[in-house]
Amino acid sequence: PFVCPECGKSFRQKPNLITHRRIHTGERPFSCFLCGRSFNQKTNLVTHYRVHTAERPHACAECGKRFRQKVNLAVHLRTHTGERPFRCADCGKGFSQKAHLLRHRRTH
Repeated sequence: PFVCPECGKSFRQKPNLITHRRIHTGERPFSCFLCGRSFNQKTNLVTHYRVHTAERPHACAECGKRFRQKVNLAVHLRTHTGERPFRCADCGKGFSQKAHLLRHRRTH
């Protein structure tokens, strides 16, 4: 394994460690030629370009709503399935998004 000397996190592949280390160094080698915003991973830059092009390649099969990022589609799908995978350890209430659980936790 490849271990980060800063935080001890380990990776199976060296390129993943190199990408991770940019979190500690602040290096952002991938820049948007349209607005200048920079990113530490090329995949994040590619996703960012969709802000400028309005491309939304990920469509919901239930309602047709479209999303720039696959993860946002996955979160949206929970509105159709009713899935609430994030549970409060104190009261057991379920939430469809982690951010909603964290906001709820402040009430305890």
